[in-house]
Amino acid sequence: MTDSELAAEYWRTDIIDIEPGVIRTRGYPIEELIGRVGFADMVWMMLRGELPQPAQARLLEAALVASVDHGPHAPSIAVARMAVSCGLPLNGAMASALNTLDDVHGGAGQQAVELFLDVESRIGQGTPIADAVAAALDAFSAAHGKFIPGFGHRFHPVDPRAPRLLELVDAAAADGTVDGRFAAIARGIEAELRHRKGKPIPMNIDGATAVIYAELGFAAPLARGIFCLSRAVGILAHAWEQSSRGERNKGPMPRQLAYRYTGHAPRTLLKDQPGD
Repeated sequence: MTDSELAAEYWRTDIIDIEPGVIRTRGYPIEELIGRVGFADMVWMMLRGELPQPAQARLLEAALVASVDHGPHAPSIAVARMAVSCGLPLNGAMASALNTLDDVHGGAGQQAVELFLDVESRIGQGTPIADAVAAALDAFSAAHGKFIPGFGHRFHPVDPRAPRLLELVDAAAADGTVDGRFAAIARGIEAELRHRKGKPIPMNIDGATAVIYAELGFAAPLARGIFCLSRAVGILAHAWEQSSRGERNKGPMPRQLAYRYTGHAPRTLLKDQPGD
């Protein structure tokens, strides 16, 4: 194999084929896709290889829309605004903000899908759903602690996004777009948490979108990746708004962002020096 052939095959991809004057995405000429498919369709095709059915695309789009923004107090949004206020351009602000979407802020959807899949696996082995839910929750808590991703919210008694998303999942199950088993699993978890805690622990946006991703057959890590796509829109909007205002931090941080010091009491090396 020649050096040029080796270089040409360094990357191997089923996603896109490029030749002079030709761009084919998953085999489709890009000019046929432009104006004929929506963004959610394109996301699906890029990740899955084929275009979705219209009802599948609508359900995916609902999840994308629901997760776009949750206000300046959300860490990713706060980072975007802070980055711009410190002089970064939009791309720098977006990169900084997206890098915060790790396990703590951004990983709950993936973790919820993994939990749902564990319950599904136990059901597949013949365990009744209530017992499968209880066992999966015990296993998750033993491995990761008491916080159950996708349920409860520090700000909303009931996350207003979740019931609407579940309503759409129920409608999709009724028309055969999905089968509804992960919605049933999520509701089973919600019921078990209420039993254990003695109070409602409602599903939140991460749990509801995890239901959608699982119902549509997306692998668990893609729940986090698709969330990043969605939240990138809110990040961009907030970064642009902050940029448009021209407010930049050129000196000390404002007092309203004060921190609490928890280290040593004031001390010095000088008192121990000879002659002191």
